[in-house]
Amino acid sequence: MALIVHKYGGTSMGSTERIKNVAKRVAKWARAGHQMIVVPSAMSGETNRLLGLAKELAPSKPGEAHGRELDMLAATGEQASSALLAIALQAEGMEAVSYAGWQVSVRTDNSYTKARIESIDDERVRADLDAGKVVVITGFQGVDDSGNITTLGRGGSDTSAVAIAAAMKAHECLIYTDVDGVYTTDPRVEPDARRLSTVSFEEMLEMASLGSKVLQIRSVEFAGKYKVPLRVLSSFTPWDIDINEEAKSGTLITFEEDENMEQAVVSGIAFNRDEAKISVLGVPDKPGIAYHILGAVADANIEVDVIIQNLSKDGRTDFSFTVHRNEYAKTVDLLQSKVMPSLGATEIVGDTKICKVSIVGIGMRSHVGVASKMFRVLSEEGINIQMISTSEIKTSVVIDEKYMELAVRALHKAFDLDQPAA
Repeated sequence: MALIVHKYGGTSMGSTERIKNVAKRVAKWARAGHQMIVVPSAMSGETNRLLGLAKELAPSKPGEAHGRELDMLAATGEQASSALLAIALQAEGMEAVSYAGWQVSVRTDNSYTKARIESIDDERVRADLDAGKVVVITGFQGVDDSGNITTLGRGGSDTSAVAIAAAMKAHECLIYTDVDGVYTTDPRVEPDARRLSTVSFEEMLEMASLGSKVLQIRSVEFAGKYKVPLRVLSSFTPWDIDINEEAKSGTLITFEEDENMEQAVVSGIAFNRDEAKISVLGVPDKPGIAYHILGAVADANIEVDVIIQNLSKDGRTDFSFTVHRNEYAKTVDLLQSKVMPSLGATEIVGDTKICKVSIVGIGMRSHVGVASKMFRVLSEEGINIQMISTSEIKTSVVIDEKYMELAVRALHKAFDLDQPAA
């Protein structure tokens, strides 16, 4: 008998019929002798509906009090789906009980709409499991030290499930979603993309940070920190699939030391269309210039990704970096109004039609020439590289957005990702 955590996304909980199927699947695992904790998201579209209502009523300059009420409102979506799932489990003959995050309790800081989990009290849940109950806990939410309901940000149910699995020392955390695992790249861009049976936490962390939408990055960070084995699998397989087959399906996100890891040099190609490039031209080449530019950007709570400072000429240099496309206009305004006058830069130019394409793989640590192969492949396709960023297990390039799909397909083929694993 093992303690298993199941997490179901909004699509899986999207109707009473789908909730019944989730209940049947969970009941199957419980009847096989496992202790079961289930973390559901709100029904698909419900969080957007609630926040849409709030937007219609919001003050012109929302403050912290507004953030508190948004969390109070958004948390009801998961509370409803958790209660509905517990009812459906009871209809399956299971003893089941649902809890909101504040009842368990899942303790967080007080950063409304993007709170971080600090601790989880597992006593109540363990007592229910020992009594033979299936426990359903709302995803996405918790409670701060003042008793206010908080939410963890979009996709936070993944983080809730992994945190609960860590606190309970679960055998495995199964993330049921609308895809059947982690692929070498997005199958919508490259039809020959292949599902990986295993991938390391480090690789998954890079893929999540580079634009892969399979898992929320904070959930992967949590899983890696507390060594929680994660499995991504499809909730749209028949609920009565053989449990042994289901337990081995999807993609297992595990540790590098695992001897069964697929030993590919490159495991996947990630891409992100949501970036924009900004260049500050003709800045004085002297100590502190990077801080002068990026310090002001950081103070405005704008996240910077790839950074390049060009070679100095006549005592001046160009400084380029990328930000999220949604932050582009705000960043340019900030640089023009606050940074440029004090810096003596000649011009600020930008480009919103760029994208980032990355190769990821723990095998890159022990193989030379991987980055140069990437550059050669792009060159042969006539794709110009604007910026380069590397880490131990990834190489990212910024290119013109119109070449993104061509680049992904060419790299996928060049690194043999379309071939079955050895």
